[in-house]
Amino acid sequence: MNNKFRRIGILTSGGDAPGMNAAVRAAAREALAHGVEVYAIYEGYKGLIYNNMKLISNPTELSGIITRSGTVLYSDRCVEFKEKEYQQKALEVCKENKIDGIIAIGGDGTFRGATDLSRLGMPTIGIPGTIDNDITSTDYTIGFDTAMNTVISMVDRLRDTCESHARCDVVEVMGRWAGHIAIRTGIATGASAIAVAEIPFDEEKAINDIIAQKKNGKRSFIVIVSEGLPGYAETLAKTIQERTGVETKFARLAHVQRGGSPTLLDRLTASEMGVYAVEKLFEGKSDIVVCKVDNEICDFPIGKALMVDKMFKKKLSDEEIAALSPEDRAWAEARCQKVLDGMKRLYYVADEIK
Repeated sequence: MNNKFRRIGILTSGGDAPGMNAAVRAAAREALAHGVEVYAIYEGYKGLIYNNMKLISNPTELSGIITRSGTVLYSDRCVEFKEKEYQQKALEVCKENKIDGIIAIGGDGTFRGATDLSRLGMPTIGIPGTIDNDITSTDYTIGFDTAMNTVISMVDRLRDTCESHARCDVVEVMGRWAGHIAIRTGIATGASAIAVAEIPFDEEKAINDIIAQKKNGKRSFIVIVSEGLPGYAETLAKTIQERTGVETKFARLAHVQRGGSPTLLDRLTASEMGVYAVEKLFEGKSDIVVCKVDNEICDFPIGKALMVDKMFKKKLSDEEIAALSPEDRAWAEARCQKVLDGMKRLYYVADEIK
């Protein structure tokens, strides 16, 4: 499987996500198992530019990190890496350290950096690590399950005090470009309403539902709002109190959702993706992102993954859409529709059983 790799580098970039360490561990141990040394690159692409790395030659050096959250390699949103000068500098650092390939773990910004390295001739493969699950080409991203379990735990505690005082809590959860956390945790916590950017929110219906629930004897109310609707959660909390007479508090869970020991699903998925990424690297693949679609680990070209992601987030211009081949456009539209349909189905479920 490996006939040309001496050393590979592994980095984590962008927002941290529980399970990143499991992916680092799996990728590094897979490489070491095939006689390839591994450089742990610290602080993402910044570490690559400034040669901040450590050589790992023994798998026991990675013992214990699978249970840890955050990233032991640290992270940094390296704006400099967008410039060709610094990309070239990173490539030179790779050559100095005899690095023949890179595994980059993170979100869409990480993948843009990975495709830049690939373009310069450094084989690079991306692994999706982001709690928001907002990489459209994959059904699942590392950290998503742990983040949702953290939200459930926090909201359950809020529910306890809401029940005691007959209150409502409007809870803003993370997901700047995707409402996946909001919809799923809304169902799991028995929310009276859920608001996300992707699906029109009927505020009047939500108010009337809370009023009806109150008349039926309900004392505690939870409303989940995605941060993809900036500022709306606080406004909604005031509206609910004014319109329903229910004392209403606002809670922003913020970065607590990034912490916590990763769940089994995140450890397992990260391990599968880490091994798969190294296998593909050794097979000569580059400029791809590892994905999980219909419960199968697979891969897509990074350019294709970034394109469909921009389309789903409505950041793709008309000119860019027109420039797509008929095949790529059809695939991207179908993929976006599949993701949206899944969200709509869960949103329907949430409304039926609230």
